[in-house]
Amino acid sequence: MNVLEDLAIKHPIFLSPMAGVSTPTLAAEVSNQGGLGALGLGASSIDVAKQQILATQALTDHSFQINFFCHQSQALNPSLSQDWIDYLRPEFEKYGASAPTELQCIYPSFLDHDDYLELVLETHPKAVSFHFGIPHPHQIKALKDVGIITMVTATNLIEAQAIETAGIDMIVAQGIEAGGHRGIFNPSFDSAIHTHDLVKLLKKHCNIPIIAAGGIMTGQDAKQMLTLGADAVQLGTAFVQCKSSQANEAYRKALFDQSVTQISSSISGRPARGLVNHWHSQIDAPERPAVADYPYAYDLAKQLHQLASQHQDHGFGAFWAGSQVAKIRALEAPDLINQLILEMNFKEH
Repeated sequence: MNVLEDLAIKHPIFLSPMAGVSTPTLAAEVSNQGGLGALGLGASSIDVAKQQILATQALTDHSFQINFFCHQSQALNPSLSQDWIDYLRPEFEKYGASAPTELQCIYPSFLDHDDYLELVLETHPKAVSFHFGIPHPHQIKALKDVGIITMVTATNLIEAQAIETAGIDMIVAQGIEAGGHRGIFNPSFDSAIHTHDLVKLLKKHCNIPIIAAGGIMTGQDAKQMLTLGADAVQLGTAFVQCKSSQANEAYRKALFDQSVTQISSSISGRPARGLVNHWHSQIDAPERPAVADYPYAYDLAKQLHQLASQHQDHGFGAFWAGSQVAKIRALEAPDLINQLILEMNFKEH
C-alpha cells in the first residue's frame, strides 16, 4: 500500500482521533491542508457520531478518518465499583456533595453490536481506525468490501501481528510517549515501548504500513520517524491547543503551564497519559485500591471533575497530553500543518 495514494492525501501527517477533543472543524482544517483529519467517536452515541461525520463532510471534500473503541466490554463488578466509589467519596464530600451510588457504562464498544458499523457503511468515510482491539472478522470484511481503509492501534509486536493477520490495512504504532489512552488490547499488560523502537520493530516484522504515534510534536520529530521507516506520523497533543478543538480553557492553559505527564488508570479504568494533576498527586497513592473497570471508573471521574470545576478546581480534568508537551506551540491547525511541513523538508547544511 502507498499511504498517500490510498488515502488520497498530500502529506504523511495524521490528526489523532481524540474523543472529546476532536471536532468537525479541526478535522476539516487538517484535511483541507493536505493531512488526514480525524474524528474520535468512541464516546459518541450513534446520532452524535452521524452528526459529526456529516458536519465534517460538509466542511471538506478531502479524506479523513473516524475512530471507535474496540474494548472487551465487561459487566459491572459491584464490589470493585463500590470500593472505588468509597475511595473517592472524600473528594466529593470536599465540595459538599455525595458520591454516586452506582456507575454507568458510558462508552459502548464497536464489538458489542453493528450499529456503528452500519453508520460507517452509510456515511462512507475514507478511513476508520480502532483503539483497544480489533473489530470482528465480519465487520472488517464489510468495511473492506466497500473500500474503506482500516487502521488499528498496536503498542507491541504481538498486537501488530494480530492486526496484520486480521486483514487490517494499516497499523498505528503507539509508543509509550503518546498522550491519552494506551491502545493496549489487555489493560493489565503494557509493553511500554518507545515510539522509535516500536516503529523499527514493526517495520522489521510487519508488511503493512506503519503510522508512528507518540511524542511527535515538530517536523523534526516527524522526519525522524519517517527516516526510521514509518509511512506517516500521527499527532494529537500538538493540535489540542487549536481554537477549533473542543478542549476547554483550563485544558488549553494547562498544556502551556504544565510540562510533566504521567500515566494513570485511575481516571478511566484504563492506563492513559495526561498532565500531572490531582489524579496523580492525590489519588494514585500506594494504598489506592483496584480501580473500577473501564469505562465505569470514567463515569465516576467525569462526575467528580464536573463537581470540582463548579468550584473552580480543574485538577480532576482528564487533560490528556503526550510526554513531549513542553514542545507545544500556539498555532492554529492550518498553520501548524504548514510549519510541520517546513520543518520536515528543512535541509541542514
